[in-house]
Amino acid sequence: MLGLAVLSLCIASTLGMNTLVLVDTLATRETHSIFLKSLQERGHEVTVKAADDPSLQLSRYGEYIYQNLVILAPGVEEFGGALSVEAIVEFIDGGGNVLVAGSRDAADLIRELVTEVGVEMDEEGAAVIDHLHYDSNDDGQHTLVAAPSAGLIESDVMVGAKDSVPLLYRGTGLITDVENPLVLPVLRAPSTAYSYNPSQSITDYPHATGHNMLLVAALQARNNARVVVSGSLEFFSDAFITASVQTPQGEQFERSGNGKVVEALSRWVFKEEGVLRVVSVDHHLVGEKEPPASYTIKEDVEYKIKVERLVEGAWKPFQASDLQMDFVRIDPFVRVTMTPSTDGVFSVKFKVPDVYGVYQFKVEYNRVGFTRLFSTTQVSVRPFTHLEYERFIECAYPYYASAFSMMVGVFLFSLVFLHHKETPPKSKAD
Repeated sequence: MLGLAVLSLCIASTLGMNTLVLVDTLATRETHSIFLKSLQERGHEVTVKAADDPSLQLSRYGEYIYQNLVILAPGVEEFGGALSVEAIVEFIDGGGNVLVAGSRDAADLIRELVTEVGVEMDEEGAAVIDHLHYDSNDDGQHTLVAAPSAGLIESDVMVGAKDSVPLLYRGTGLITDVENPLVLPVLRAPSTAYSYNPSQSITDYPHATGHNMLLVAALQARNNARVVVSGSLEFFSDAFITASVQTPQGEQFERSGNGKVVEALSRWVFKEEGVLRVVSVDHHLVGEKEPPASYTIKEDVEYKIKVERLVEGAWKPFQASDLQMDFVRIDPFVRVTMTPSTDGVFSVKFKVPDVYGVYQFKVEYNRVGFTRLFSTTQVSVRPFTHLEYERFIECAYPYYASAFSMMVGVFLFSLVFLHHKETPPKSKAD
């Protein structure tokens, strides 16, 4: 048994599944046991510590100890040990994945952290309120929101297949910059929702309202590091995952949609889903197998790239119909959609442009929910040598004809000029 435990630990470390969970109190392990257990069942080596533990550290001897960080401690005033907002940002820059859960009373430390990833929490004490979409177990302030599943992002990779079951949410609203292409709206608030302090009278227009307010946001950085921010700690709790839902409109659901979304979203943020990789790249002349030292203008070239997708812990051929290849020299000279195959190989045939220089075979694939796929292969394209040009060019036939006609004309003129003799004029004596 000890050998098996050591083996499973080594496998989890190799797959990058070491996950640190920070909590306000150790009681969170009981209130969020379903979420934590699902991580362990998927092979994560979960370490639960208090957020102010003096022994906290993400790296040792220049190497990261953990690949994933979960912060279920919205009330922490200061991280313990070597952990700080700067250390977490550096962790993300190094490719680490982070999941942060806040609340209406989140501390300034958590607000500062989520601001670093392009998400802003509403002011302290503000809660999401919806007088039309709330659960029957609400305390009368309508802060227990039953968010319709229609607000989920259109990505099965991130949130799974959609259904009509609402999601329970109690927390603060999130605001993001709509012009930031890296931030994704995982769950939007209903159009009738707003964020404000429920114990105060509304005197100013709320900072976040309707679909402009997010309940859950995500970030996929340019290095493919992933971050998920939720304005509700209870969104991941056992109580919300197992709770039934009853809306004011009389709709009843045996269980909320939180469990399925939390499962799918945690798979995504920890790179268990939506991960692509390039296995191999091959290019050569049509009819050949090996790439030449350089290509010649107007040659027919075949390009192939093999792409795989991580599914349930195993790499499988990736299937898509919109993967494109660019043949680039500063700007794309050729852009074509490649033909997929069942084994994950995408191929295309095209003719090299009639412009020589240094080119790149460039494949860049950015789709919501998937890691950024990027591959470049540099090649050189040369002009024809003198022996490779056509002997006679059809478009030059008129010029050939004019040259030969001039030669014939000069010959005839010379013949006439040399052999024609004029009769000398007669003198007066004659």
